[in-house]
Amino acid sequence: MKKKIAILGSTGSIGKSLVDIIKKDKKKFDVVLLTANKNYKDLYKQSKLLNVKNLIITDLKGYNLLKNKNKRLKIYNNYKSINKIVKGKIDYTMSAITGLDGLSPTLNIIPKTKTIAIANKESIICGWNLIKNKLEKNRTKFIPVDSEHFSIWSLTKDQKKDNIDQLYITASGGPFINLPQKKFNNIKLSDALNHPVWNMGKKITIDSATLMNKVFEVIEAKNIFGVSYKQIYILTHPKSYIHAIVKLDNGITKILSHEPDMKIPIYNSLYTTEKKKYKSKSLNIDILNNLNLKKVDKSKFPLINILNRLPKKSSLFETILITINDYLVLKFLDKKIKYKRLVALINKFSNLKEFQKYKKIRPKNVEEIYSLRDYVSIKMNSFSI
Repeated sequence: MKKKIAILGSTGSIGKSLVDIIKKDKKKFDVVLLTANKNYKDLYKQSKLLNVKNLIITDLKGYNLLKNKNKRLKIYNNYKSINKIVKGKIDYTMSAITGLDGLSPTLNIIPKTKTIAIANKESIICGWNLIKNKLEKNRTKFIPVDSEHFSIWSLTKDQKKDNIDQLYITASGGPFINLPQKKFNNIKLSDALNHPVWNMGKKITIDSATLMNKVFEVIEAKNIFGVSYKQIYILTHPKSYIHAIVKLDNGITKILSHEPDMKIPIYNSLYTTEKKKYKSKSLNIDILNNLNLKKVDKSKFPLINILNRLPKKSSLFETILITINDYLVLKFLDKKIKYKRLVALINKFSNLKEFQKYKKIRPKNVEEIYSLRDYVSIKMNSFSI
């Protein structure tokens, strides 16, 4: 029997990687749903490639253009349609929608899927308690897809939470890992977008340059694995060959390595029970002999210090942090602010007194999270930047 699949955000980098994996083994899968925001052309191509009849495209222009494309297709304009499309429980869902917009669809589809692989870090950061409650209520298996978190999950899935002593997340360090600090005043947008290892979207590439993505990944790890911030460490590792290190309370330390290729965690989230070989490169002994693992230089990457100001338990403050970063990174991408000002403003606004009260408030529902995001966005627009 074919494995029934849904891909939320199929036209992004994660979604495209999954589509590429599935198309090489189409006889084993029945893709029942693909979704996108604006990229209706790629969505339509994917539907033909994988013979998918149900498509969701949230952009109204894209929806209107697509609905007249092929009468065989069933085109929907919002994620409330999931209940119409998915009857019973499908086998696997990939949630790869970009940004906080991915939280609501993720929550909507959890009751409809046996396994959900989540690549949407904003959802895990801001709404983990909501996701966890849905997972437990519907007995849905969860697999994180970020390479670091998939690695930790792989190393600890047979362990109890209390057996975890320390977690180490690696960071490539982005394009500025070896740049002298005195040259940070001259960083251009093109420099920040020139990642030496990973080929990613512009926004996440900038987060990698500032190391803000590691702040977010530590929050994710704390949420997913139920450990404290004191148990999580960041190590720079320019080759991105080691993705996570787990030290257990029995004295054993486990290390997971693979090529810097997101298809590897995606592939393994899909083939969790089936035996199917992944064609990968031979072990790179040269890299293993020169791992170059180091503590983060906080004078060059001061945003790491934000971790010292985070509440111990999940709160609405994480939504504020995500929104501030999103807003300011967009300003940088639009060349409205320079790199050093981007870093300084993220630090400044995340430390505003009026936002601190949200550290004591736990999210009750997705509407509360979206409402706060909208409020902070309006507030950011009112500031002189």
